[in-house]
Amino acid sequence: MRILMAGASGFLGTRLVDRLRADGHQVTRLVRRPPRTPDERQWNPSAAQLDPAVVAEADAVVNLAGAGVGDKRWNDGYRQLIRSSRVDTTTTLAITIAGLPQGDRPRALLNASAVGWYGNTGDRAVEEDAPAGEGFLADVCRVWEAATRPAEDAGVRVVRLRTGLPLHRDGGLLKPQLLPFKLGIAGRLGSGRQWLPWISMVDWLGTVPFLLGRDDVVGPVNVVGPAPVTNAEFTRELARQLHRPAIFPIPALALKVALGGFAHEALTSARVLPGVLTEAGFTYRHADLATALHAALAD
Repeated sequence: MRILMAGASGFLGTRLVDRLRADGHQVTRLVRRPPRTPDERQWNPSAAQLDPAVVAEADAVVNLAGAGVGDKRWNDGYRQLIRSSRVDTTTTLAITIAGLPQGDRPRALLNASAVGWYGNTGDRAVEEDAPAGEGFLADVCRVWEAATRPAEDAGVRVVRLRTGLPLHRDGGLLKPQLLPFKLGIAGRLGSGRQWLPWISMVDWLGTVPFLLGRDDVVGPVNVVGPAPVTNAEFTRELARQLHRPAIFPIPALALKVALGGFAHEALTSARVLPGVLTEAGFTYRHADLATALHAALAD
């Protein structure tokens, strides 16, 4: 397939480009700066600028663009960037797709979203039919997903990737925890009772080509592993695999001081299950946390 990708330089995007090309697909990357290589095309989503001819060349569009949620301490400006970096890119792509003649439109738009859609679910397990929750990230996900509507209304298959917490030593949930664990000064976050919807990097990368090839799958898809765990369980398993103690719990108040507004999200419980992937027959390489962490630490 000819795939047009936004967000190709990020933590997930760089690895997905390699995976898709290894599978034989042709990937063109959207960049905001002038192109430097033949596989790049320039756009400016903040100004809704994208050459329709670039989109017309694609069989499918994959949009992973968005500022990192945990990359910086949250203030009003960064909250706005988290929102606009997702909504502007999605809106630009969806409107451009819808504006093409029917025969020139890509067959599918796979657009990033997040399990933040569900807000705090407590101990209640949720699948894709659960409504949006409350809180900043839930609100972002609501407008983010709604921004795909023009493409959907134009008859394009839209899949919304409600991604959980991919496990890889170089980013995401795992990277900031490795040093404290290795120093023996780590522990659960807050009460430790909040649920974590993890997924191995190998499995996350496998879901995108799987969904590209499934014309019958539309709408939201929870891109998470089949066995979510609590933060306390995650902490114990990571400590076991690193052969380090994890006896210093981090109080909720300390998280609020260190992380600002993001602390609330770090303590949110999201017991999210992959209903659509399971029904569609997706096969996990790492179906339990122990094997997923082992793979992440060995990578």
